[in-house]
Amino acid sequence: MKKVLMFLTLLAFTAGPICTMAQAAERSKSSLAKPKANSVKSKAKAKVRIKTKKISQSASSKAAAQASKKGITASPAQVEPRVEPPLRTVRGVSADTPLGEELDLRASAAMVVDQESGAALYAKNIDVPTSIASITKLMTAMVTLDAGLSLDEEIIIDDEDVDHLKGTGSRLALGAQLTREELLHLALIASENRAAAALSRAYPGGRPAFVAAMNRKASKIGMHDSRFVDATGLNSDNRATAADLVKMVDAAYRYPLIREISTTGRYDVSLPGTQVVKVRENGKLHKIYRPVQRHVAFNNTNRLTRSEDWDIGVSKTGYINEAGHCLVMQTRIADQRVIIVLLDSIGNRGRIADAQRIRKWLGNDSPLAIRKISGSST
Repeated sequence: MKKVLMFLTLLAFTAGPICTMAQAAERSKSSLAKPKANSVKSKAKAKVRIKTKKISQSASSKAAAQASKKGITASPAQVEPRVEPPLRTVRGVSADTPLGEELDLRASAAMVVDQESGAALYAKNIDVPTSIASITKLMTAMVTLDAGLSLDEEIIIDDEDVDHLKGTGSRLALGAQLTREELLHLALIASENRAAAALSRAYPGGRPAFVAAMNRKASKIGMHDSRFVDATGLNSDNRATAADLVKMVDAAYRYPLIREISTTGRYDVSLPGTQVVKVRENGKLHKIYRPVQRHVAFNNTNRLTRSEDWDIGVSKTGYINEAGHCLVMQTRIADQRVIIVLLDSIGNRGRIADAQRIRKWLGNDSPLAIRKISGSST
């Protein structure tokens, strides 16, 4: 009996380590299997992510292709790439920057800036806020494009778009139906006030939201001494400094569509009209009024856009009594990209003459201009 008990005790003693070793082996096997399973799952997830990305890119490309076929312009984030850093700051006027009347400009305020470096080449009353009239419409165009609204959407001109402030006329009759893109053309090329007013009215949230977006945009691009109250510029409370307008012109230059439209010399559009026909009935003449579609030509208010002597990238004119005759441009002179701002010039011809003087000055006719150009280029 004692021998049996001793045998059982010995068996129990040796069985314990064996079970422990077996359990450890099982745990080791299990731990080795889990990473493999996790690795498989990880690879599967990676494949799903890659596939999803490819599908997303494919869908995006397909959507862009369909939009292109339909003639629909995509949102500004897709079609308005910022190819260069924006000119957020204009480098301060240096000791050798020509000031005041040195160029004999007729404009009350003026500024010429090298677009690449931001260096001021000429400055005259650049920090005085003044009414900017239809120069405003460059901001109107940027805010419209930033919203990503369909350029093919048709908007009807109505009484809300009529100028009841200054009483200016328009070639856009009430009831005329134009696309958003056509309105942009007319606002930038012919400075049509009803076109700009209609763009702001058709903005999500209406005109109050549009004006708020204008001021947000101004702040974003560094126009800290500017204020906008309407989309047309007819209100004299639309004010900015010449230095701020340099930044606005540079920002507008980042939009290919604005560059294309604002430098177009002439634009034709089909508008509804009325044809009067005289018909004789029973020996009497009667007038019959027939609705017709007329092709109307709108010329750019900056005649320099129709000149082969100028290489202009962005252009906009403006005029109301409070602002005088204004002109802003991005142009290339003597292989240098410059921004020109002319405010409150004497007469329509005065602002054009000022631009010609600046072009001649930068065309290496002046030793001072030569020094400024070589010192500011990057």
